[in-house]
Amino acid sequence: MDFIQNYNLTGLIIGILTFIIIGLFHPIVIKAEYYFGVKSWWAFLIGGIIFTALSILVRNLLISVLLGVIAFSCFWSIQEIFDQAKRVEKGWFPANPKRKK
Repeated sequence: MDFIQNYNLTGLIIGILTFIIIGLFHPIVIKAEYYFGVKSWWAFLIGGIIFTALSILVRNLLISVLLGVIAFSCFWSIQEIFDQAKRVEKGWFPANPKRKK
């Protein structure tokens, strides 16, 4: 951590990891909607609450910020689950044939 602070890399690392976290949530939302439907929004809500609490409890700034990014990516994913269901209805993504409507 001293290396990161000595070379003032905190902002750059937060930016890169935020980009990666958001990129990881895109396929997670698609898979969650495919296998569980819109009822999976509860998992994102619970995850968001847990990561928010962890972000508040952690003293390290870098880790706290990244936990906050994960928390709000979870919260954002709640809306994305419902949007993904609409995209499936439009035929933009495949529907899961094994899941009952």
